Order: sequence, then C-alpha cells, then structure tokens
Amino acid sequence: MIRYLTFALNCYPTMAIRLVSQTRGVLSKMGGTQTATGNLVFAVNGERFELPTIDPSTTLLEFLRSHTPFKSVKLSCGEGGCGACVALLSKYDPVLDKVEDFTVSSCLTLLCSVNRCSITTSEGLGNSRNGFHAIHKRFTGFHASQCGYCTPGMCVSLFGALVNAEKTNRLEPPPPFSKLTVFEAEKAVAGNICRCTGYRPIADACKSLAADVDIEDLGLNSFWRKEHSKEEKISKLPVYDRNDEVCTFPEFLKMEIRSGISFDSKRYNWYTPASVEELQNLLNFDEGTGTKIVVSNTGMGYYKELEPYDRYIDLKHIPELSMLRIDQTGVEIGAAVTISKIIETLKNENQHEFRPTDRIILQKLANHMEKIATGFIRSTASVGGNLVMAQRKYFPSDIAAILLAVDSTVDIMSGHQFKKITLEEFLEGPPLDSNSILISVKIPNWASVGKLSPENNTTLLFETYRASPRPLGNALPYLNAAFLAEVSPTKTSDGVLVNHCQMAFGAYGTKHAIRARTIEKFLTGKLLSSDVLYKAIKLVRAAVVPEDGTANPAYRSSLAAGFLFEFFSSLIDSGTEISNGFSNGYTSTSLFKHSKPVQNNNQHYPNKIPTMLSSGKQVLQLSKSYNPVGEPITKSGAAIQASGEAVYVDDIPSPVNCLHGAFIYSRKPLAWVKSIKLNQKPFPDGVAAVISSKDIPDHGKNVGSRTGFGAEPLFADDQTHCAGQRVALVVADTQKLADMAANSAVVSYGMENLEPPILSVEEAVKRSSFFDVPPFFRGKPVGDISKGMDEADNKIVSAEIRLGSQYYFYMETQTALAIADEDNCIVVYSSVQCPEYAHGVIAKCLGVPAHNVRVITRRVGGGFGGKAMHAMPIATACALAAQKLQRPVRMYLNRKTDMIVTGGRHPMKITYTVGFKSDGKITALQLEILIDAGIAIDVSPIIVPNVLNGLKKYDWGALSFDIKLCKTNSTSKSAMRAPGEVQGSYIAEAIIERVASTLSLEVDSVRNVNLHTYNSLKSFYEGSAGEPVEYTLPSIWDQLAVSSSFNQRIEMMNEFNRRNKWKKRGISRVPIVHEVLLRPTPGKVSILNDGSVVVEVGGIELGQGLWTKVKQMVAYALSLIQCNGDGDLLDKVRVIQADTLSLIQGGLTAGSTTSESSCEVVRLCCNILVERLTTLKEKLQKQTGNVQWETLISKISGVHAKCEPISEFLLYP
Repeated sequence: MIRYLTFALNCYPTMAIRLVSQTRGVLSKMGGTQTATGNLVFAVNGERFELPTIDPSTTLLEFLRSHTPFKSVKLSCGEGGCGACVALLSKYDPVLDKVEDFTVSSCLTLLCSVNRCSITTSEGLGNSRNGFHAIHKRFTGFHASQCGYCTPGMCVSLFGALVNAEKTNRLEPPPPFSKLTVFEAEKAVAGNICRCTGYRPIADACKSLAADVDIEDLGLNSFWRKEHSKEEKISKLPVYDRNDEVCTFPEFLKMEIRSGISFDSKRYNWYTPASVEELQNLLNFDEGTGTKIVVSNTGMGYYKELEPYDRYIDLKHIPELSMLRIDQTGVEIGAAVTISKIIETLKNENQHEFRPTDRIILQKLANHMEKIATGFIRSTASVGGNLVMAQRKYFPSDIAAILLAVDSTVDIMSGHQFKKITLEEFLEGPPLDSNSILISVKIPNWASVGKLSPENNTTLLFETYRASPRPLGNALPYLNAAFLAEVSPTKTSDGVLVNHCQMAFGAYGTKHAIRARTIEKFLTGKLLSSDVLYKAIKLVRAAVVPEDGTANPAYRSSLAAGFLFEFFSSLIDSGTEISNGFSNGYTSTSLFKHSKPVQNNNQHYPNKIPTMLSSGKQVLQLSKSYNPVGEPITKSGAAIQASGEAVYVDDIPSPVNCLHGAFIYSRKPLAWVKSIKLNQKPFPDGVAAVISSKDIPDHGKNVGSRTGFGAEPLFADDQTHCAGQRVALVVADTQKLADMAANSAVVSYGMENLEPPILSVEEAVKRSSFFDVPPFFRGKPVGDISKGMDEADNKIVSAEIRLGSQYYFYMETQTALAIADEDNCIVVYSSVQCPEYAHGVIAKCLGVPAHNVRVITRRVGGGFGGKAMHAMPIATACALAAQKLQRPVRMYLNRKTDMIVTGGRHPMKITYTVGFKSDGKITALQLEILIDAGIAIDVSPIIVPNVLNGLKKYDWGALSFDIKLCKTNSTSKSAMRAPGEVQGSYIAEAIIERVASTLSLEVDSVRNVNLHTYNSLKSFYEGSAGEPVEYTLPSIWDQLAVSSSFNQRIEMMNEFNRRNKWKKRGISRVPIVHEVLLRPTPGKVSILNDGSVVVEVGGIELGQGLWTKVKQMVAYALSLIQCNGDGDLLDKVRVIQADTLSLIQGGLTAGSTTSESSCEVVRLCCNILVERLTTLKEKLQKQTGNVQWETLISKISGVHAKCEPISEFLLYP
C-alpha cells in the first residue's frame, strides 16, 4: 500500500497531512507518478509518503516517531553520537541506474533533505508478522540485546554494512554467510553505544554473518552447544539469503524520479540551488529572516538550535561544492562532499598521479578521518561544514588540524567575489559572514608543487595523532596533531637532517588549530639529536597552552610533547640520551645507517587492519534436572526489541489532544525565585501552560519523590536550593516547542538574605551541614586502631583520595505519559524501576486516594538505579499537568536536561592513614569519608554501609572510620549500579596499591597477604560471615591463578617489559565481595482457558532478563504435574507489564536479586496450582490414560460456571 499524506495536526503548525490509501495499480495508471507538482515525496520501508507542506526544521526522527508506525528509531543523545536513531538512507541515480545506501542519524537528518529518497528502519528488515530478518535472529540468538533500546539502531548499522558488502565483486560465500568481513562487521557498530549488554555478544552477532569468521571464536548462544562440530554449528545459524534481501529503494519511487518533477522550494522554505549563481541570488535576497545553510545538519548535534530559522539553503546540488577532482597538482574537494566520500577517495590505490610518499599522506589523512565521529555521521557530514564550524564557532576539528599540516588551501565566495587562501589564513581570519561560502578545499601534491628538496636521498615522513576518551565512535579529542617532515641522512655522520617540517596542533583548548611555526623554524636545518629534540619539546610545551577553563590542561600539553617525541625519537642516532632525564636513557638504532629512513607506526603499511576486539571463550555446564531453568534460551522479547516492535513508554502513540512537557530548572545553586517568563509573553504560540508548585491541589503536597528516609519536592517553591532543581513545567503542543520554550524561559532570581551556597563537602563540614544516618547503617569499628598502628613498621599518614560523580547514561532518558481518567482517576505510563513508589508519590501530590492512581510499566530502556527515585518526578509532573489541564501529557527529557536534573553517583573525599608491615600486611586503617549527598536525602544513607561492605573485603587488622553524609547545594545523588560498593572497593584497592608502591612489592602479593582468614572475616562481617566451609574466597583466589595461568603470564609480562622501553603490559586479579539482599516480591500466575499462562511479578524488566528467568521457572514448576505435551510449556507462558492496581507491593527492582525473588514467588504460586490440578489429573488419567495439558485445563474451565481463569497470588519472602 502507498500512502499519500497531506495532514494538518496540532504538533506542526506549518504541516498539513491528508491520508489517502491507493494501490500500485492506480500508480501505474497515472503514468508512473501520483505526485502533485513540487511536493515532498519519500518512502519509508517501501511505503510512499507525500507531504504538501512541513516545517523545514522537522527531523526525520520526529516525523517517523510522530506520524508513522515505525518507532524503532529512538531518541537518546540527540547529537548523533549513540546510534539509537540510525536509519538506512537510500538515494537513486537515474543516470547510472544505481542506488546508494548509507546509514544516517535520523535525529539530525532534516526531513526535507530526504526528498525522493527511501528510508529503511529495523521494522523494514523484518518483523513478528512477516518473519524476522537474519540480523534480528542472530542478535536474539547471541543474547545481544538486554534493555533493547539501542538494538534496532545496531541492526540497521549492521544492515547498512551488509548491503554495501553485497554490492562488491567478492566471491560468493557459502550459506549462511554474507560478503561481509569480520573487520567490516565489527566496525559497522563501532559508533553504536550500548550501556548494558556489553559488546562481546553484539560483536558475535555481527561477525556471525561474515564469510571469514572463525565459528569457534563466537561466544555463548542459543543455536548450538559446545560439543557440536563446526559443520553442525554453521548449519544451525539462521538462514541468510542474499537473493531474498530487503529492497531498499522501491520501484515506484524510481519511476517518479525519472519523471523529473521538481521540488517547490518556496512552499517549504527549503531551497536547493543548482549553481553558484543561484546560491548568490538566494544569499543576496535578504528579507531580514534567519537563513540556515545546510548540507547534512550534523552540526546541530553539537550546536543546538535555540531559535527556529525561517528558511534553509541546501548546498548538496551545486556542482562546484559537490565535486571531487584529482590531478597532478593535488586533490580538490568540494565543501559539500561528505567525509565518507573523501575517505573512500583518499584510500583509492589507483592514484597514479601521485608518488608513493604522496599516496601515503592521503591514506594517512583518510585513516585519521575514520576516527572522526561515527560512520552514520561521516556518511552525511561535509568537510566544508566541519571547517566552517571550526572557523566560526571554534569547533575542535580534527580535519582542520590534519589538513593544516599539509598546506591545504581553500576557495571562498564572498558575495560575487572569489578568493583562494591558505587554510591557516582561513582559520585565523574573522568568522565568515552570512554572505560568504566555503566552496572547496585543496590538498596539494607535494611532488608536483615543488615543495620537496631536489636531492634523491630525502624522505617525506607524515603522521597524524589523536587522543580522545574513545579511539572509535563519537568522542571529541583532547588533542590532535599532524606532523610532516622532509629528512635526509647527513654525508658526514649517521645523523638525520631535518630539511623541512610542518606541524599542526588542534583541539587542545584554543580557538582553532595552529601551525607551530616556532618549532618548525627551530627544527628546520637541524641535525636531530636528543638535545635538539628535548629543546623542541620545551618549545611545544610553551606553544601548546590551553586557554583558561579548559579541562585537563597539563594532560593536553603533555600529549603534544609526547606526540612530537614519538614522531622524531626513532630518527635519533643510537647511544645518545635526551638531556635532563627526559627519556630515562632511551636509545634507538639509527634508521639511516644503510638505507633511507623508514617511519615508525607502519608508515609504509597504512592499510594494515588492526584487531578490533580480543577473543575469548565462555563454557557453561548445564543441568537438565530443572529444564528449562538454566538453559541459554533467547531473552524474552529480544526479537521484537531487535525489530523495533517492542513498545517503550515514548513509543506509545500519543492520545488525542496530547500535550508535551519540559522542565524549567534553576541555574542558581541557592536563590529566591521571583518570576518566570517565556519569551517575554505569558504563553507563546503552541504553549498551553506553565505548571509550578502553585498548581498543586489544595489537598496535595509538593512532593516529587519519596523514600523511607525522606521526600524531595516536585518543584522549588519560593526558593531554589540547587542548580538543576525543577522550578516549573512548560506544557506545549510538541516536545520540540516545549523544549524551546523551557530553554528560552527567563527566571528572575533574588539573592538577598541568603548565605553562600554549600558547593563542596569541605564547606559542608565547616557549616555542619549533614544528613542523619540511622544507627544501624553506621557500622562499627573493628579492633584496636591504636594497637594496630603501634604494630606497624611503616605508615602512610593523611593520604587523600577524591572520587567524582558519574551520570547514569541510560539509553532511554526519563519519560512518562499521564492520561486523566474518569472519576478523578489518572493512568500513568512510566519508565520506572519502582512503580509502587511512584504510585504513592503521585497520589500524595494530587491529593487523591491511592486507588485513583494507576502506574503501568512494561519495560525500561536502561536504569542502573537512575530510574528508581529520579523517575518519580517525571511521572508526577505529567500526572499533575494532566489532572489540571484534563488533557494527556507526556514528557521525554532531552539528554542535557536529564543529565542536569538527575544527579548520579555520590562523589566522595577520603582521607586515610594506614599502618603496615614490611611484607605488606596491613595492621590498621583509619578513614575519614565525606560523601556528597546533594540537596535531598534520597537513598543516601544506604551508601554508608555499602561503602563499608566494599572496604571490608580485606583484613585491615584494625579498622576505624568516620563517615559523614554531607548536605550540599547540588542535585540529590541516588543509587547507581552497586551504590557505595564501587567506591568502597576502589578505596580498598587504592590503599593496597599505595602500600605496594611504598614497599616496592608486587600488588598481587600485597592483596594476597591481606585476604581474610575465617577468623578475621567474622570480625569484619559480624553476623553474616556464615560457616567456615562457606568462605571460599581464598580457594577461588588460588583456583583463578591456576585456571588462568596467572603466574606464567606474569613471567611473560615481565619479560616483555624488560625488552620494551615504552610499551608496557600488566595483569592483575582483584577480589570482590558483594552482600546479597533479598526484597519482598509479589507474583501472580494465571492459567487461561486454552492452557496459556499469564504471569505478573513485581520486578521490572530492565534488560536483565527477569521475564526470561520467570518464564523458565513457571514452565519448570508447572511441568511437575507431568501432563503429556507439557514439554512446550515455555511457549505458553507470557509475562506481562507491571500494573500497580493489579499487583500491589511491587517494591523496587534493584540489587541484582529481583529476578531470583520473582522466580521464587512464581514457583510457590505454581506449586499451589499444581497441587490443585493434581487431583483432577489423576482422576482423568484413570479414565483416559494419557492426559494432555490443554485437556486438563479445559476440564477445569468446564467445572467453573463462569469459566474464570485460575490464579494464585503470593508475596515472597
């Protein structure tokens, strides 16, 4: 079916859509087109969409999620950096009759830019109705999906690589493989972030499609067992049939493109000039409106649009900006050419116009560009956009730095004037005005332009460098650099002469990349020696100085020095030493004794493919006694997560008249809130209301979250107590309008009669600002600290450790949907780890009985503790707005707001004094720990015992501590993935390593000597040490050493370190102790008339496989009735969403034990059901012999007049 859309809805004031379904038969009767002149036309998963008008700022993601059923594209970071929103974009060239396929970030891609294009999402690959794609099945079978929020994007990224690999002329691989290589398969998802699964199963799922995969290297999966042969394993993989692949570009759209119907630019305020002259006319035609020049709009990921633009000019169709020309003078690249196209061109081996040295330069430039952003960004991002952002907005560009080092030039159009200048002049010049356009950039051919010395014995060396938080994926650099040097051997000695050099540094905390002219001048003509290099490094440290306010300034400067040393050190003659001990006597064999110099780092092998991931194996021994419990079955819902059909809160279709919310939050840590204004108007167009504490009903309370320790307000009243505290909620027709209104809100603050805010734990101590910790959480000291210190041979006194906070970074940000119901009731769909708690808070805030509130949670797109207490205010705010306005209200926090208002892990300051023997045995440890809890207590008191539990994994002899929970004017901190235990374990290891370093001992030996004996364990874990046979840590420690060949590997490592001056290896083993706690968990098992089983549990599916484990337990427990045909009970079981009015007392899903508690409670439920059914089963067995499961259940239904399903409800433990 083809869709014709011309609709008019509230969400887009300038958009009009009308839905008319037509068959393809009608299409053919219309001569191959049914397009009204100039309309925006595109296809999504083979369906045709036509829009007569639309807001040009609308992104592809906004349209797909708001106006199509295809919700697999997810909004996560909103910056093109996570891959959750990836879609496949296909373009058709009617001249070449060729389709180009590449992945894009739909959250940045503007909808008008996909005119006459085809979009494929994960639903388009396959689904539960028409059958899943092989990619979906392999992600499912290799257990490559947990919360599943990122999985559809992963699948599309892999599909994009698969489609392009199949276009190559490689040999046809045997089934079930594709033409993909392992390297391409791994690299396909290099830009996709997953926060819970871990990349091993994801990589396995991707590699399983590669023709060159080692099948034995693939990890645990549901397809085969260890004992299967290689052939059996291959045969059990899901079928991939390249002849039955998804059509990425439908024929009807090709026909319309061939018809040549134009696009009405004026109607959409989207202009696509086809020549430089047209572009000049558009730029000169100034109506005083805001104009945005775009190629791909990827810059919006870094520089957010705070105000809408009136018109857009797309440069992709101008030949001068889209050309890529290679000749003897160099490579000329149009400003609109994508980074991916440049990489492909520069890597082309058939560049006969260039000498080998020039080809190496181009290939190294391409290699560096592959580290920039992600594949789905590079496929659309342009070189011109990157350089203009670097010039106008001081973007930390890699491309600017590496092109600067090779003397690149640029062509600029200003009005009707054209000029060619160097890239250095371009970067240092004033920002381009609105009438100036970057046309092209040129990389010179060094041989042809005469920049090389005429001597035959010279060698051109070139290398680029980049240091960033992650080597691959969307990570901005701490520093980038590129060095080019022409060197030659001297005739009188074995030294190396620097004839010429060029150096560029960028992204180190300055406005733009720079040429290091001082260092270039110093080195040119110099004979390289350690002393010369040392002086050059001093000059680098003086030149590369980050501006004030730059993070890690010393590290960035040291990187610059390190990169320069790495580039030149191998050229220094052997036997020399760098002065002042810089290199600690580093020596290197001269590269010029008998031949020309060869650069380090595979200078002449730029295409060498690095290993992306290390290999490993996991072997599990399974028991059949409790089948299917313990079986590595596929995760419940994994297939629909991969296809994008799994419904998360923000995927629920918006009800009629739905509004969207966005928080206005405080920018001050402590201030009076005097007023809130939106754009100097009470209610701008599209904004329905501003909800604050004043809108809370008279019988309600200003509460946004609540724990057993205390509550946190939903909104600040007259005073805000931290930056990031919620002040109000803007409610508007669309999420975009709400976000823009909240960003533009003007909050008037007052500072009168207020003390300075408390912004550090030290200040909290000075002003005695603490939260109370219940006595049973405070812990008790162990042993005699004075005696322990006296017994010590050595002491470290008042050492300090500081631990920062950590953001949760769940892929799905905080979200909720509230719908007002009859009789003053309200239904809230919330992505929360504890619906029961959210239920109570909503009822208290609205001032209604708890039975008027219903909270529903199906699944959560990642939590890590951040969806526990901090999800409640989002649900409560939506409920409050929905009740007041009597309209549905939903909210999906953008990533920036989520990071600001949500808090995170608790920062700490630790001061310790430790006494220890000469063999490393610690005799006493004294600690002062200051914990920053923020402005509200939340669950912070539990951090204290958890820190102690993590610390006590070692026998400290005597342990004394003073732990304070500090109240500061910062966002309240909450539980995050092993809260307190992570910090406690880190503190313990930091102390152990400091002791080992002080004594010059191996850290492993210090760890070993401080492991608990059973007697010391009883002292530290009073009441929970268990029996002596239960204490297995020492035996596990020894077994690990044997099974991992730990000692042999240490010897190998030491030998490697002796032979290598700069590369070092290390290995360690670290003990971990975790206290297992069980929480009460309810459960309900119902058997329906047809024998299918419905299960409800209090635990929430966060991706940890809770539903899967529960299904397995129910199937096992019900199979104990031993009916014929009950072997497939697993397929009859469905676990359904949590509903606080259906199953009360659901509790909190946390602590890594909720799955086990849920399994136990459903087992108890099943036991009761089995007991009830056994009598009837035995009676039927006497009558008919064999009893089928369905027959047994049908008899039960027949007995009951009302035919009600039987159920059992329990609370465990």
